[in-house]
Amino acid sequence: MQLNDLTPAPGSRKARKRVGRGNASGHGTTAGRGDKGQNSRSGGGKGPGFEGGQNPLHMRMPKLGGFKNRNRVEYAVVNVGRLEDLYAAGETVDVDSLFAKGVIKSKTTPVKILGDGELTKKLDVKIDKVSGPARAKVEAAGGTVDLS
Repeated sequence: MQLNDLTPAPGSRKARKRVGRGNASGHGTTAGRGDKGQNSRSGGGKGPGFEGGQNPLHMRMPKLGGFKNRNRVEYAVVNVGRLEDLYAAGETVDVDSLFAKGVIKSKTTPVKILGDGELTKKLDVKIDKVSGPARAKVEAAGGTVDLS
């Protein structure tokens, strides 16, 4: 047996239907589309996304997509109440120490200190950004704020 002797199994291959090639073929005149109606016409039929007359999904969706500021900076936020729990008096609060204590997940994300909670210890805060109330609480406790 040679490769050129191989043939498909009988009945496994079917000749394609050649429509519109004369009435003798059995598929002439209307070419299997029937006599009248939307689908018998050229260009007829329902387009993709047609839902039987129901308002299609692409028309139900909101038209305008909104806006995302590409220059927005996302800060990892830490409240002063958390600093009160984690740090002893006189310690320095910076990105490395916050990361070491497991407060923030990444050293590259900028950190902002917010003013929720109370602070009684003197802390040196060296961080990216500090809110007004947080700065007031740190300085009232005798600490310093250094924005790096």
